[in-house]
Amino acid sequence: MDALKLLTERYSEKKLSAPAPNKQQLTQIFQAALRAPDHGKLQPYRFIVIEQEQMTEFSSLLKSAVHELNLGEERLKKADDLATRAPMIIGVVAKINLCIKKVPEWEQLLCAGCATYAIQLASNALGFKNVWISGPWLDGTNLREAFQCETQDKIIGFLMIGSAEEKLEREKKNLNLEDIIHYL
Repeated sequence: MDALKLLTERYSEKKLSAPAPNKQQLTQIFQAALRAPDHGKLQPYRFIVIEQEQMTEFSSLLKSAVHELNLGEERLKKADDLATRAPMIIGVVAKINLCIKKVPEWEQLLCAGCATYAIQLASNALGFKNVWISGPWLDGTNLREAFQCETQDKIIGFLMIGSAEEKLEREKKNLNLEDIIHYL
């Protein structure tokens, strides 16, 4: 797939079904993540692959966060839906090292975000669709424990990966670049 076409035509797809990437494809996808800009070569990220066998446990972790953080009935329903939305979910943890002064926390978070985006693009290049999900449940105690987070670590999202349920023709976005680009 042409890189510029991939970058200018990617979109988030929420209706996903099997198949998901296999082990060989996952290796390629994670190799792309390793190429994210990384000041200090810290690799300040970790990925947790959740496949079909673990979806029930993942749902329980989300529901636990909903109860712990008093997020309400709507989020409780969404937790069930979220855990069954895709054949594969990749949890992303930003591994923050506060002792390294030359690479501040915000820069480590950006690196983890860039690695996550690289996973999205690599999975698209292999023919898979995806969506990056976040939300208040990322701070759930049981979820953080299951993802082996240390105090300073941050779960920055879940990547839902699979194949598009519907083959819809997407409209190309033509943005008004004058609103976002200025010259000094």
